[in-house]
Amino acid sequence: MSSDPKSRVWPGRPSPLGATWDGEGVNFAVFSSRASAIELCLFGGPDGRHEVERIPLQERTGDVWHCYLPDARPGRLYGYRAHGAWSPEIGQRFNPHKLLVDPYAKGLTGPFTWDDALYAYQIGSEYADLSYDERDSAPYLPRSMVVDTAFTWGDDRPPRVPWSRTVIYEAHVKGLTMRHPDVPPDLRGTYLGVAAEPVIDHLTTLGVTALELLPVHAFVSERRLSQLGLSNYWGYNSLAFFAPDARYASGDRGEQVSEFKTMVKKLHRAGIEVILDVVYNHTAEGDHQGPTLSMRGLDNESYYHLVKDDRRHYMNFTGCGNSVDASNPDAMRLIMDSLRYWVAEMHVDGFRFDLAPVLGRGADPEDPFGRFFDIVRQDPLLSECKLIAEPWDVGEGGYKLGDFPPGWAEWNGRYRDCVRRFWRGDAGQLPELASRLSGSSDLYRAGPNGSINFITCHDGFTLHDLVTYESKHNHENGEDNRDGHDDNASRNWGSEGETNDPEVNATRARMKRNLLATLVLSQGVPMITAGDEMSRTQRGNNNAYCQDNELTWVDWGSRDHELLAFCRRLLDVHADNPALRRHAFFQGQAVSGGHLKDVTWVRADGREMGNGDWSRLDHVLGMLLHGEAADEKDERGIPLRGDNLLLLLNGGERAVRFRLPEVDGPGSWIEVINTSTSERLERPVQANHKSVLLPAHGLVLMRHGAAW
Repeated sequence: MSSDPKSRVWPGRPSPLGATWDGEGVNFAVFSSRASAIELCLFGGPDGRHEVERIPLQERTGDVWHCYLPDARPGRLYGYRAHGAWSPEIGQRFNPHKLLVDPYAKGLTGPFTWDDALYAYQIGSEYADLSYDERDSAPYLPRSMVVDTAFTWGDDRPPRVPWSRTVIYEAHVKGLTMRHPDVPPDLRGTYLGVAAEPVIDHLTTLGVTALELLPVHAFVSERRLSQLGLSNYWGYNSLAFFAPDARYASGDRGEQVSEFKTMVKKLHRAGIEVILDVVYNHTAEGDHQGPTLSMRGLDNESYYHLVKDDRRHYMNFTGCGNSVDASNPDAMRLIMDSLRYWVAEMHVDGFRFDLAPVLGRGADPEDPFGRFFDIVRQDPLLSECKLIAEPWDVGEGGYKLGDFPPGWAEWNGRYRDCVRRFWRGDAGQLPELASRLSGSSDLYRAGPNGSINFITCHDGFTLHDLVTYESKHNHENGEDNRDGHDDNASRNWGSEGETNDPEVNATRARMKRNLLATLVLSQGVPMITAGDEMSRTQRGNNNAYCQDNELTWVDWGSRDHELLAFCRRLLDVHADNPALRRHAFFQGQAVSGGHLKDVTWVRADGREMGNGDWSRLDHVLGMLLHGEAADEKDERGIPLRGDNLLLLLNGGERAVRFRLPEVDGPGSWIEVINTSTSERLERPVQANHKSVLLPAHGLVLMRHGAAW
């Protein structure tokens, strides 16, 4: 350490936690209930890597250690060292030789470099984690940074798009823009690249209302990946829950904060909400053989689930080595403070919670959603956000699809699987398909908008690969193709991988249209994965988490313009027809005194499906929606009404002549969507024609009313 003048140190305050610039100085506050002493380490020098001072925190209020530095300013780099017992067998892993990232750091600066010194023990044998390592880890760890959060938001307001009108676009900050030819080269792969006019134009003309970003919390790549020359591209390995990752910014000295805010502000101006995929279920510190980077070194027992009778080891509900213990009040506080920060300070509109059931672990076994989910629901800020759960984890009893409390939407994995199987040609799908098309009332209680419908997501095949590969091709991941799912419900339609066969390619194009049309025309909230609307491929890799390269980046130069135009058309239809956007489930009751129900399931002969038909018939189904069954209202509370809609699906090998059902009111049937073509349609059915030809492996949407 240098001989620079020592900092003036005042007692400071225990709240708020973190490093808080108040315009005159900086208050530092950090939680630890079990440490015997904590030191605040200040860093300087040209690169911020030189430790210039250690300040013992003399003030402790409850379990919060704190001080105030009146001469500190934004940009000040710091970290902590915690003293205490080194007793891994009882869950205590204090080692002051290891620099620790502030869990509340609003910015991290500098590189992360894997080295044995990052481990609090001496790497070696199976029981090595019981040993003690005295090497300084500071040269290899990013610095926490004091951030000035001031930003000119102007008239920024949350778009607050209703769930019924929400269309989600899941994207990776870097992957969305790295290959966009119209985004300035210096902005590609960044927050500002996402906010570039060509990207926002694409989203708005497509019909997207919410951009769901893969994790942007500061994260690190696993050591194994780094040794293979790969990286954790997706970002599901969090290090700091408040800090936007600086890799997506022009710099790491505060630019990551201001540029993220600029992105949000520009997206809001275009009417697009920002949803963050957040990983509060585990951290980058891994299992008992992992590094000591932050929470493990500050208070291991408070932050993590430890095995009850063997506190050396961690409960692993995540498959990533550790699980954050949200049932502990202090870990809960960290998560809640982070969520509130991202809403209040960064202006995001919602969150998708990775492995959400983990956040209920450790509470009352009879009420797994008690503490965390009740607190969120009662929070005046967070309860107004869009809250989306990935409703499963890898622990026992961790599959919670349909079980989340009111106010939460869920990724509907059963929707994905059923729709994939139906269009692959699997038999016996009609009963479940009807439920998925109509909003999954067998799974959810509050209404169709509890279901986030998706065909693909970041994890798995892209839409193009779903109809191009029957087997995964993950050799580039360095695990001999053992990683990734084996059961993808995919079909290559005649040839594994890319082909020049025009018939195979025509079938694949139609199947992509079928899958997208089913997604958009189902009740519930559609989610599209970035690039699927343009036939993005990962060459059959269904687990591209470690591929930060052109395999995963959206290739705008070879975009499928026909599919893109078709997807835009679909989302126009979705926006124009309130019967496709119901708030409540269908009741199967007649509407407005007529003979038509709000929804009628129709056979190919035009008659309503009977109970025995669901097991007797296969591959062909009609869904008739009454135009007056819409339950949406305009700003003045006036009910919105639309035309009757008829959705016809044929997952079989043969074309079927489908008799058109008789409906109430004047007008005629008009063909709106036919996946046998990518063209825009407004084809009236001739008055003397009572049926339409439903192509093999095809979907047709018709409406009954006057011509558009």
